[in-house]
Amino acid sequence: MGEKEQAGAWTKAYEQGKFVRKTSEFRDAINTDGPFLPESGRYHLYVSHACPWAHRTVLARELLGLKDHISVDVVDWRMNSDGSWSFNPNEPGATADRIHGEQHLEAIYNRAYPTWTEEGHVGTVPVLWDKASDTIVNNESREIIRMFDGLAKALGKEATLCPEALKPAIDAMISANYETVNNGVYKSGFARSQSAYDEAVTALFDRLDELEAHMSERDWLVGPGRGVMTEADLCLFTTLVRFDLVYVVHFKCNLRRIMDYTHLHAFVERMLDIPGVRDTCDWHHIKAHYFWSHQHMNPYRIVPLGPAEGVHTQ
Repeated sequence: MGEKEQAGAWTKAYEQGKFVRKTSEFRDAINTDGPFLPESGRYHLYVSHACPWAHRTVLARELLGLKDHISVDVVDWRMNSDGSWSFNPNEPGATADRIHGEQHLEAIYNRAYPTWTEEGHVGTVPVLWDKASDTIVNNESREIIRMFDGLAKALGKEATLCPEALKPAIDAMISANYETVNNGVYKSGFARSQSAYDEAVTALFDRLDELEAHMSERDWLVGPGRGVMTEADLCLFTTLVRFDLVYVVHFKCNLRRIMDYTHLHAFVERMLDIPGVRDTCDWHHIKAHYFWSHQHMNPYRIVPLGPAEGVHTQ
């Protein structure tokens, strides 16, 4: 589909009350062909603990043993009214911009693209920054976690989240879950018509039902036997771990909770039990962000006390 046809499709969807996610603008990669070479200490992540897309990259960094090789800064959980992010070292769990000393993420984008704000863009997380060339490499989470796997191999790490033989299955699973589940919760929550909401939430729970059946005799989404933990699991986990905490109420995804799915709930708990994974989950940033930042949906910014059940927030 060309740009003109794509723009037309987006316009039609928007007019029908559907949520349309913006595309990522920076799509370069770390590789041995350059200019972004696989080197320790060269790259920096800008993330939000609240954001499931950014959470993917933090998890990959943790599980691939890259914490000492890629530095990280974390924005405040409070999203600005225009959808932008700010740094706030006084907020527990957040940091300053320790690379440039900027106050807002938009300034990071402006460094890589000088007319960024003039053109009306709004920066998203995650952002992978190259300290050597002083620019953004990539701001698409799926591509960042894949290049982290390559970086880990280049640095001599044995861990992998993308075994070569499983790449087709991993990519197929991530794609199958993206529109229905990962983006599906947003399409449900940000729908502006009953029909758009009904369509999105039905597709969401149809896919969750399929995944529940798929996981009935598996530990992980792809791979032989009971499966192997891969990028596909990270990409699903960061949505499911927020589901009962936020999406059931805030995005009206209340047909069922993840706790009501025996095998999907077990999958979330299995992920949380992996050393280091629970430490990447900042429950306060996650919960407070959604209920505070989306004031058009929650005008008094009241953050619910629940859920009381489950171990996600323990």
